[in-house]
Amino acid sequence: MAVLWYLQVRIQDASHVDVAWAVLIACTAILYALLADGDVTHRVLAAVLASLWGFRLGGYLYFNRIRGKQEDGRYQELRRKWGENANRNFFVFFQAQALFVVFFSLPFAFIALDPDSSFGVVAWIGIALWAIGNVGTIVSDRQLAQWRANPENKGKTARGGLWSRSRHPNYFFEWVNWCGNALVATTGPWGWIAWIVPAGLLFLLFRVTGIPATEAQALRSRSDYAEYQRTTSVFVPFPPRRVTP
Repeated sequence: MAVLWYLQVRIQDASHVDVAWAVLIACTAILYALLADGDVTHRVLAAVLASLWGFRLGGYLYFNRIRGKQEDGRYQELRRKWGENANRNFFVFFQAQALFVVFFSLPFAFIALDPDSSFGVVAWIGIALWAIGNVGTIVSDRQLAQWRANPENKGKTARGGLWSRSRHPNYFFEWVNWCGNALVATTGPWGWIAWIVPAGLLFLLFRVTGIPATEAQALRSRSDYAEYQRTTSVFVPFPPRRVTP
């Protein structure tokens, strides 16, 4: 992350930290799989769950949000707010992301340490939740990408598919994915500790860097977003609300 911080100093674009966050979690899980002394099936499972998620998300963010595009609006706003202290503050921010990599990798550490050679019902339910979360996130991302690909939609809010039922379906299914990881980890010794990850993710999404920053940027850039807030669930997908005049 320190190297990537230096890169943002050179190019004045911090967007790539999002790609690094996802990819480094996958790499950390692979490291756990290689070094842990749990059963080989659980070590492989930890690496597979993290890699399919992390490299997919990192690739999506790079090709759809970063390559050939301006710096993400959230980071532009931080750069504007921090002014001449931007590079110093971004260094702290990047190091915080390094700590988050360690934090979010915890479920994979507990999975890789599981000595059991078989998967019980709880583990399979966790794997199913992981799959539902990933599929939901992929569908959400594709629907949003298709909307943004149409020049006529510039400055407007996507309201089709899952985006008609949640203002942040990608965040919701991301959280479901992490609940699945924690459930799989629960079957191993001390694995219940992994639940601090989906709990922490909820806090981050609602109080720190997720929904507040995203919605503030949307309100600044889209005139129809306030009305979208009134009719659409913020997180869990629900049918749109009717607003009386």
